[in-house]
Amino acid sequence: MDVRKVALKHALANAVKFGGKARLDAVTSKIFAEIPELRRNAKEVVDIVRQVVDEVNSMDKDQQARHLAEIWPEALTAEKRVEVKRLPPLPGADELGGRVVTRFAPNPDFVLHLGSARPAILNYYYAKKMYSGKFILRFEDTDPKTKRPLKEAYDLIREDLKWLNVLWDEEYIQSQRMEIYYGVAEELIRRGKAYVCTHSQEEIKQFRDQGIPDPCSQLPVEEHVERWEKMLSGEYPEGAAVLRIKTDPAHPNPSVRDWIAFRVLDTEKSPHPLVGSKYIVWPTYNFACAVDDHMLGVTHVLRGEEHAVNTLKQNYIYEHMGWKPPISIHFGRMNLEGMILSKSVIKRGLDKKLYASYDDIRLGTLAALRRRGILPEAIWDIVLEVGIKSSTAKISIEKLHAFNRKYLEPRANRYMFVPEPVRKVELVGLQPPITAEVIVHPSFPERGKRKITLSQPFIYVSEKDLEDKVLRLMGLGNFEVVDGSSLRFLNNDIVFAKENRLQIIQWAPVESSVKATILKAEGNTIQRIDGFAEPSTSDLKIGEQIQFVRIGYVKKDQENTYIYTHD
Repeated sequence: MDVRKVALKHALANAVKFGGKARLDAVTSKIFAEIPELRRNAKEVVDIVRQVVDEVNSMDKDQQARHLAEIWPEALTAEKRVEVKRLPPLPGADELGGRVVTRFAPNPDFVLHLGSARPAILNYYYAKKMYSGKFILRFEDTDPKTKRPLKEAYDLIREDLKWLNVLWDEEYIQSQRMEIYYGVAEELIRRGKAYVCTHSQEEIKQFRDQGIPDPCSQLPVEEHVERWEKMLSGEYPEGAAVLRIKTDPAHPNPSVRDWIAFRVLDTEKSPHPLVGSKYIVWPTYNFACAVDDHMLGVTHVLRGEEHAVNTLKQNYIYEHMGWKPPISIHFGRMNLEGMILSKSVIKRGLDKKLYASYDDIRLGTLAALRRRGILPEAIWDIVLEVGIKSSTAKISIEKLHAFNRKYLEPRANRYMFVPEPVRKVELVGLQPPITAEVIVHPSFPERGKRKITLSQPFIYVSEKDLEDKVLRLMGLGNFEVVDGSSLRFLNNDIVFAKENRLQIIQWAPVESSVKATILKAEGNTIQRIDGFAEPSTSDLKIGEQIQFVRIGYVKKDQENTYIYTHD
């Protein structure tokens, strides 16, 4: 069996897919998946694959694509199919003449995370990309007590959406639409479809559990209109009265039985961040959501499977009011393995000072992912690949990194960073001043080279790199390791380096290096990597994304501090 031939096709396909650089682990996994029996000779196979990957990575991208087209054209066709992948059409969209209206409705009690990005992108994609319709941003902030909105969250959410390139046509804030909800509530009461209940929570639970009507529901409409006016005027204290929607007392799901639409809250104790204590009667999620989806002309509601029961509840509003309900589509959760997405866990961690802020690089918030260097295009790829399937999608962090690498690789210029422990060594056989020329990006020669001039023949290198007897210093040439403190210049012949399979190592000039730190998230901890960077890194702007050679992609977070993105 020609293992090299199999390795070559997978290495070329991997390189073409991810910006010109094949990865040893990815190619090896593909080979073992295609020919499982090769696992018995794993060590020998990996050695062959390593040689092939090195060979493929020495080609330019055009060479890689041409070679792949010659030996495995199907791979290019499959890759093209992935790029044009679309979501399935929305049911009922054709009958609307394409006039699709969707909405993204976050609760501003926290910032967005990767899971939140899914409904935002899906709703936006369908409305704007597939149907040229309308996309609405609606802040659902009608619970100032148990899910108290954060004043700063409104702007943080807007910022997250703009970063995702999810731009809305209209914006609404539910706490500023209270009079609309009051009007619909009164209409429902007068139609005999809603009633004010003054029983305790325990009593309401008993009625539901037993599947029997609430005695309050038997009172005349006039009584409930009067009670409703008392609720609005503040005659009922918190918890003393609620407005319930008439459904079916014997509905199979107890939570649907005459569900609560409004409650009295003491907003003197729990003021709303936008409207303070102006209102004391607040709609529940299901009431405000149903009214707004109708009033704003929403045609399709795409949200998580956990909202399936809410859809049942909201349909009663549509039925009672004679409204046509929007078409609801429920999809499963999207979990990112190895990253914290739970809003409650993050909140507890912030309260306990385990995390510094919303953008702590250990978290799965969009702010944290942005700070780490994850690009919005990669998040779009993840969301569109998962689509609207109803099952839970478990996404590996490696998958997200692979998508991100595809976009980041051509953008990120290369720089040198030597991690501690380092060794100061003398270059022997070169007369100062010594000028090194380091390529800015191997795939884009038009970006040129950086010049680094040494007036003294001393550099920092990683201690572990001195274990080889002969090595190549980037931009300087080939050197023999004489002892632990000096390197003797041999030549600057690239062919010599390739024939002798020399390791190309990064270095930093002692006289002008920059002391720098890389912060790397590892599970629930942050690893600190100190070292020395080449002098030109001082010119990088905050937020600029680069690759430290043989270390990985990083993003400049502050002066001389970088956040590790991935390899």
